[in-house]
Amino acid sequence: MTTEGRIPWCRPLLARLVRFTGRTLRGEWHSIVVDPVQRLMHRGLSGLLLGFVAAFGVVFFHDIAQHPLGTKWVTWLGGVRADLPLWLSLLRTPVSLYVPALDLPVWAGITQLFLAFALAEVVLGRARTLAVAYATTVAGTLTARVMIALGPGWWGFGLPHEYGQVLDTGPSAAVVGLFTYLAVVKRAPVVFSLTGGSMVWESIAVPNLAGREHLIAVGSAILLGLLHGRRPALQARLRSLLRIRERGFASTVPPVSPAPAPEEPSVIPAPASQEAPVIPVPAAEEPSVIPAPAPSPSLPAQTAAERSQDAAMTSLER
Repeated sequence: MTTEGRIPWCRPLLARLVRFTGRTLRGEWHSIVVDPVQRLMHRGLSGLLLGFVAAFGVVFFHDIAQHPLGTKWVTWLGGVRADLPLWLSLLRTPVSLYVPALDLPVWAGITQLFLAFALAEVVLGRARTLAVAYATTVAGTLTARVMIALGPGWWGFGLPHEYGQVLDTGPSAAVVGLFTYLAVVKRAPVVFSLTGGSMVWESIAVPNLAGREHLIAVGSAILLGLLHGRRPALQARLRSLLRIRERGFASTVPPVSPAPAPEEPSVIPAPASQEAPVIPVPAAEEPSVIPAPAPSPSLPAQTAAERSQDAAMTSLER
């Protein structure tokens, strides 16, 4: 195929690629810059509270650590090492976010720290920002303990036990985790390349404990970003699994048959004895009562005057 024949075939592909890149960059610009700025104008400076607190905390602990006594207090409050008990490391982890790392410049990382916490607070909210920052930091710290516990070897996954005495502090894991989480949630490939790609390059160029923790923070942030907004689906899936488990448990339990009811003793009727037939006695006839004749009505009694008059008349007739 000649060059003239290849050019018409490549032009539609290049046009699609240019349109896709333009739409992606425009969407990322609106989701990472335009929308947060509009929300910030609506909320005011209160939407940057976590950014100011994080930057002020790093500067504060950095100034305290310049004195011998302050160094002891900073180490006692936020010093995390792999050789410490797990409960003590988890207790110091929130403060360790504000303790600057030993091998990283403080003033150069404050800008990244402020942008990460401020942008995440405006887009995600304070509670989710703190949850993502703490989760990515704890994931890096726990994975580092596992690597050191395994020891050297394990196809490059393990680390020497000397790394257990290295001070593991700084907000870098939280910053990387927040930027990666925002890139995954908002579909921002440029931000993801600048954060995740830079951490991969750092771990390859300088294979130390911090580089590996940053990779773990990036991986945990990607996982959290993929689970964002799927809480109802996960809850429904969990409920279905619990129902299936309950049904399986119910099927494995043998059914309990009820105890048979005690049988009533069978009563055999006694044979009827030959008795004399009972002749019914006729009822006695009641005597007929002849009603007496009704008395004639009595005449009224004669008075004494009428009796004397009758007697007089009888004597004259005589």
